[in-house]
Amino acid sequence: MHQEYLDAGERRAFELDNRGPIKFDANGMLSQDILDAYWRTGFYVFEGAISPVEMHEIVSEYEALLERIPLDSKSKTDAHGRPALGLDYEHPPFRFAPPLSDPNGGTDSTNGRYPSKMSEPTPPSDAPEEVLLGIDGTFHYLESALRLYGHPQLLTIAEQINGVDFTPFTDTIWVKPAGLGASVSWHQDGTTLWQDPALDGGTHGFNFMTNFYPTNPESALWVIPETHAVGKIDIKRMIDENGSDELPGAVPLLCQPGDVVICNRQALHGSFANVSPSTRATFVFGFHRRASVLKSGWEGVKYDEARVHERSRIIPLAVDARAQHFPDETRYQYQPLSGEVEKNRWNRDSSEQLLRNYNLNDLMI
Repeated sequence: MHQEYLDAGERRAFELDNRGPIKFDANGMLSQDILDAYWRTGFYVFEGAISPVEMHEIVSEYEALLERIPLDSKSKTDAHGRPALGLDYEHPPFRFAPPLSDPNGGTDSTNGRYPSKMSEPTPPSDAPEEVLLGIDGTFHYLESALRLYGHPQLLTIAEQINGVDFTPFTDTIWVKPAGLGASVSWHQDGTTLWQDPALDGGTHGFNFMTNFYPTNPESALWVIPETHAVGKIDIKRMIDENGSDELPGAVPLLCQPGDVVICNRQALHGSFANVSPSTRATFVFGFHRRASVLKSGWEGVKYDEARVHERSRIIPLAVDARAQHFPDETRYQYQPLSGEVEKNRWNRDSSEQLLRNYNLNDLMI
């Protein structure tokens, strides 16, 4: 990446007036200036949304988990020769990629939403064959991530943007190791509802993103503001006409630990290979409008209320786990399952059945 591009993107990022603390008005509604900035640009950086104590808990659990993952995509042992975690789940939890590569660009992965390949720097001669790219099914491993999922202010924001009957999407941790992290080519997340007559700027939902470490322009996710509202973009043509993957107008999501970004899934975004000396690890979890989900399906499966109900049970489970850990907080009430609180209490024994392979019911749209 050219330094001029990095510098210009960083300047633009702080000129958008779409970052600051979470603020609610006297009626408990998200401040109108925040909503206006989100719908104007397609994203907002909630600064300091997660306390240092909570961030320490989740980062500590995450770093302990890294000691137990497979060495690579073919290994069944961790770096210490022990049986690796995750081998007994139906969905393989750990994703790997060659260092500094673009494993999805120009392929039909995820309904073909990555149509163009990013530039791929040459890795160092001593680089491993593969590096960690992502961790799926995070609630299998990180109780702190489950508690964060039940954060009352974040769930209130989800309700106000997607409606009181909002549904889950998925959760994952994207990883970009220092000097070796793979790229994620330019894409829009939504794939199923671009031709829906009711399409608008929020049809495909949004993601919350929490970074475990400070981001910089080389490691960060980049977003092109306002693209969430223009419909399906011909990304390959856009990049071909630009002559480079350094798309004009893009900005990096520059964050400190504890910041939470809300990013519209229709916004054009991607990340470059991480040649910087800093690792990025981003916990991503999203929410949808129920109406969007019930119009959709994935891999030949049409979503119905039964699947939505089962996947949604993770929300009150997370709320209860959080309430037990942070008893002084105001507890969020998830209205669609308000009559099932007792069925979704959290403890390490009774929650195993509910959490086991829960991500097989993720609601991709």
